[in-house]
Amino acid sequence: MAGPDSIRDWLALAALPGLGCTLIHRLVAVFGTPQAVLNAGRAVSQVEGIGPRLAAVFDNPTALAQARSWAAQEQERAAKIGVQLLCCNDLSLYPSLLQTIPDPPVLLWCRGDFSCFQLPTVALVGSRSATGYGRKVSFLLARQLTEAGCAVVSGLADGIDGQAHAGALAAGGRTIAVLGCGVDVIYPRFHNRLYEQVAAQGLIVSEYSLGTQPEGFRFPARNRIISGLSLGVVIVEAAARSGSLITARMALEQNREVFAVPGRIDSLQSEGVHRLIQQGAYLIHSVDDILMELPAVTLNGEKHDEAVPMAEELSASEKELLTLIDDPSPADIEELTEKSKLPVSDLHGLLLGLELKGLIRQLPGQQYERT
Repeated sequence: MAGPDSIRDWLALAALPGLGCTLIHRLVAVFGTPQAVLNAGRAVSQVEGIGPRLAAVFDNPTALAQARSWAAQEQERAAKIGVQLLCCNDLSLYPSLLQTIPDPPVLLWCRGDFSCFQLPTVALVGSRSATGYGRKVSFLLARQLTEAGCAVVSGLADGIDGQAHAGALAAGGRTIAVLGCGVDVIYPRFHNRLYEQVAAQGLIVSEYSLGTQPEGFRFPARNRIISGLSLGVVIVEAAARSGSLITARMALEQNREVFAVPGRIDSLQSEGVHRLIQQGAYLIHSVDDILMELPAVTLNGEKHDEAVPMAEELSASEKELLTLIDDPSPADIEELTEKSKLPVSDLHGLLLGLELKGLIRQLPGQQYERT
């Protein structure tokens, strides 16, 4: 784990006005360490995005002293309440999946067990105004995911999020709650018992300093961490303009799998989910549909991959068609029709057979790729 002096330098950088994750990462990439950045003065102006006003802050002894003072106080406050600070350069503890997103948090305030980061992680999110069906499905999927060896990631919100944490805890599994406020702020307040259970059995995480109150603009930023920590994101219920759809979009941008649980066609809480399915999200009806699509991970000590048919189990036509879909980019139906010289009805039958055997999958626009 990074030493206290290193953490204090990261905190001091984060305390300077006008600096966010993106600029802090750029500065450290140029100057090497956060301490070197703090000592760089106006030389920081050579970094893209640092204008004259920001450069003047680094040349202001009072501003730098105030940032360092706040950093020392924040360290003391965190230590007193059992909160640990994790730096993005701490490769031994900082979650490797989160390192891969475009703007990983510079610091994480954590309460609980860091070993949760070592497990395969799946996010499970959805509507705060969840239906009884949505709550039941969220609880069940979370329980089954933890029984399979995964940690469930969610946002501790009311509705789907809360049930996801509760399902994981009920199975005796691990769960990670990512907050849109400080880790010492319980939101919503009536989740105080759930908060304590997650802290005792899993991990509470935030990129915001202690005492930070929940505000609307913080939650989209929080959502990038939920998806960034996870191999895949499951949307259980989401209205047409739900914040969960932001999480789904961020998951796609981060090259994560997106899964959607279908609901009633007349349910407003499933309108956004059904739109995701139309756009190509995996429709799931059991936990196996999630586990089969995750990157190769070990669950409960065993490789959880769908059995792939041996070459001799495929017909000559299937083998030939499979070679046409062997390109790194997906093949569309027109291209396959032209190359295979097969009647469209026969082609669709062969494609369906290969899809059922788990060798290919269909993408939007009648495109196919190897799994």
